[in-house]
Amino acid sequence: MAAPNKGRRQAGSPGRPGRTLALFLIAMVALTGGMFWSGHVTPRLGIDLAGGTSITLQAKNTPGKPNAINKTNMDTAVSIIERRVNGLGVSEAEVQTQGNENIIVNIPRGTNEKQAREQVGTTAQLYFRPVLTVAAGSPTTPQPSGSGSPSAAPSSSTSASTGDKADEKADEKAGDGSSPSPDASATAQGRAVTDALKADASPSPDASGSDSPSDKSSDKPSDKESGAPAPSASPSSDAATAALEKKFTELDCTNEKARTEVNQSAAPKDTIVACGQNSGGEWEKYVLGPAELEGTDVDDAKGVLDQQRGMWIVTMDFTGAGTKKFQSITGKLSQQQAPMNQFAIVLDGNVVSAPSVSQTLGGSAEISGSFTQQSAQDLGNILSYGALPLTFQEQSVTTVTAALGGEQLEAGLIAGAIGLALVIIYLVAYYRGLSAIAILSLGASGIMTYTIMSLLGPGIGFALNLPAVCGAIVAIGITADSFIVYFERIRDEIREGRTLRPAVERAWPRARRTILVSDFVSFLAAAVLFLVTVGKVQGFAFTLGLTTLLDVVVVFFFTKPVMTILARTKFFSSGHSWSGLDPKRLGAKPPLRRARRVSAPTDPKEA
Repeated sequence: MAAPNKGRRQAGSPGRPGRTLALFLIAMVALTGGMFWSGHVTPRLGIDLAGGTSITLQAKNTPGKPNAINKTNMDTAVSIIERRVNGLGVSEAEVQTQGNENIIVNIPRGTNEKQAREQVGTTAQLYFRPVLTVAAGSPTTPQPSGSGSPSAAPSSSTSASTGDKADEKADEKAGDGSSPSPDASATAQGRAVTDALKADASPSPDASGSDSPSDKSSDKPSDKESGAPAPSASPSSDAATAALEKKFTELDCTNEKARTEVNQSAAPKDTIVACGQNSGGEWEKYVLGPAELEGTDVDDAKGVLDQQRGMWIVTMDFTGAGTKKFQSITGKLSQQQAPMNQFAIVLDGNVVSAPSVSQTLGGSAEISGSFTQQSAQDLGNILSYGALPLTFQEQSVTTVTAALGGEQLEAGLIAGAIGLALVIIYLVAYYRGLSAIAILSLGASGIMTYTIMSLLGPGIGFALNLPAVCGAIVAIGITADSFIVYFERIRDEIREGRTLRPAVERAWPRARRTILVSDFVSFLAAAVLFLVTVGKVQGFAFTLGLTTLLDVVVVFFFTKPVMTILARTKFFSSGHSWSGLDPKRLGAKPPLRRARRVSAPTDPKEA
């Protein structure tokens, strides 16, 4: 007969409950200590409990796309805004549509509220456009002859120098005693726009937009050489050029409204006028050609510190198609003279950077300027999550108070306390001494839940809202149900005539299977609810799933070891009437003993 394996613990044996219980208590103390060490001793509250900011955004049609406001684009915008806000560490932010044109964004108090507000409505339409000409950002107005006129040339090395002859002609007119003439600088700016548009015209459709002059005009002498305007392909092209010259000349980039409205209705393939700040913080205005690259060609972007220059920049990596486009445009620009060897990085209509190109570049680029760490990281965050498919206008910003949520929270906590009290009364009345184990387990589960929620606030941005509180209250019943399953299994073993210590160990395998199946179903429901819902309902699902997992941990590592240890005490093992395990009250019968059978006599005489 084979000897039993001494190294293998037999089913139903008690194991080492003291060690298991000690490990659980050490983990609970460590979590509690970590909570106090982090300084976050209370869970972060959601907007319905702590208050915050509610922003209403109204969608506007994109130029050239009159029917852009539809369900698909609105849902895409909601998804992008939500990722942007959560990328800042703002959890429990609610982003949802209202009607056909509005998006409501609720940002809880105590988070990066200001940054989130700046980013939610930013369209982040990114374009790479070639620079045709550049000038100082102030407008140019007619002045009397003989008076000094401000220079239109920018202070940077990328300034345009195409208006010298026009300046001389204007000076001659100013000195001949005739009536007042327009400012020479305005003439120079207008002439610079015309020259740039003609220089930009080429046989390749990639290098010129549909609004550029015809290729035929490039074979004629320029107006700068002949003194007369060059013939254009059509009257409409002349009108468009004149309108662009006027817009460029009159544009005041120091005016915020003018900067916003100057190219609001422009399409990607249009030649536009835009504003931007140079490295010295001074405003400049640009004439920019059709977009060569778009934000969709950017694969990744992030704000980083350039150690060599000691400044914050935004680095961008392009997609495969974007890399080819970038190489093509930089190759063309590197053969041009300043300022036409520059490409402007235009974000939502404003030039954020206009670097010059001296050689063909590869699949990455950087945006440099007067960035702070925060502004560089914010721009990288916006570009990484993509541009919004629609333009949004901020309709209203409302501060949400926590008064109503506080009242609801108070009512919810009262309801939870009443429910917990009823559960305890039931346990004491029905299970008597066993109720002490259940109450201790509920307390351990409550401590674990509270500390983990407090740590998840700064860790992953978890915020406690009213539905999450409801999930925690529902979890009281789930946890109590696990204790009841185990206690009833123990009672069944005692009814069969077993003593307490073997009953505790034999009941555990059957109770364990039931508890795991029950908790798995609850966790699965919570996971599905979390995945298919948005907003506050996710808070309910997350809390329900978390407390379900903690129920398994508490039952396995606290309730079972405590029950094994207490089964060795006289109060429980003797079946005291208040222990909840009294065999008489449970209707247990003594175990049946087998009687020795007497064999019948085979000899009739002995019978």
